[in-house]
Amino acid sequence: MKTTFANKFGKKLRGVNLGSWLVIEKWMVPSLFDGLEATDETSYCVELGERAAETLTQHWNTFITRADFEWIAARGLNAVRIPLGHWIFGHDYPYHRAYGDARYPFVQGGIDVLDRAFDWAEEFGLHIVLDLHAAPGCQNGFDNGGIKDVCEWHTQDAYINHALSVLERLAERYHTRPALHAIETLNEPRWDIPTDLLKKYHTDAYRRIRKYCPPEDVAVVFHDGFRSYTEYSGFMAGPEFRNVIFDIHRYQCFVREDIDLDVQGHLEKTVVEWKNEADDINNDRGVWTVVGEWSLGIDLRVVSLWANGPFNHALEGLDDFQTEVAYRAHAGAQLITFEKYLGWFFWSYKTETTPAWCFREGVQRGWLPDQFV
Repeated sequence: MKTTFANKFGKKLRGVNLGSWLVIEKWMVPSLFDGLEATDETSYCVELGERAAETLTQHWNTFITRADFEWIAARGLNAVRIPLGHWIFGHDYPYHRAYGDARYPFVQGGIDVLDRAFDWAEEFGLHIVLDLHAAPGCQNGFDNGGIKDVCEWHTQDAYINHALSVLERLAERYHTRPALHAIETLNEPRWDIPTDLLKKYHTDAYRRIRKYCPPEDVAVVFHDGFRSYTEYSGFMAGPEFRNVIFDIHRYQCFVREDIDLDVQGHLEKTVVEWKNEADDINNDRGVWTVVGEWSLGIDLRVVSLWANGPFNHALEGLDDFQTEVAYRAHAGAQLITFEKYLGWFFWSYKTETTPAWCFREGVQRGWLPDQFV
């Protein structure tokens, strides 16, 4: 396959997240957590201690491989979003009490895996979005932020400064790599972190990244922080800021009003409410928005590590044929809507036990197209 990375500025992105690879999530890879009390990567490494190096290295080497990059490219996708933790560069991060007596609990070596990902992406012509998914002290209290039920990233300068340092080091390390398309400053900071604090952080992050990455080569991405796009109207706009992408995540299984919808309700929300929202966001921020995460999941049960029932699964009572039709319709409706944006990334490429969240299985089952060109 011919590798090409020309004209990256404003390029349409159609991709997948490589979730639970360099930041593990229990609901996505339950086999890793079998027999453990751990609920996130921090508690996993603390509980296993020195044994974590063997198990995580094995996971890194087998969960996502060169063959997966080849498969992704063969589907006509052109990008991968790679979540990573603040510990990616090794033992230089600030201490958190969740580490207990382990000053540096996280396994080293992830940066070498990331280097290989760039090799594979360039071999198959894929763009990479690097996503700081887990910040020191955790920015959201979710397991995907590294420490479940803790949200303290914004409370200490040491945590914020280390996150900025990681972004700058990523820019320095990869700015000459053709596959680098964008660096995302922080994944899903929680809704109650002050917007002004987040704006200062994103602005500082932009300047750190721009030390090495010119705007014509690399985009800077920031997440909406679970708040209205109107809170960012005019934020990081030109001419001072260039090639800035606004990231929104769209799911229909985490709040009560979505959980209670039937299949038709999910489709209506997608093709009416989300379509109108896309028009409004594009009018406000131009076309510089991506849906950084979405899925076919409408059953909260499968990701209920942090959630309480009742779940009111929308697919209950449907036979096999009706279920297949529902998944295909839900996929098609979202794709049509999200094509209005600059791009989208399905969450996630691969899971162990949750087909509606597994892009590869969704393609194999016929819920998602086999080709995206």
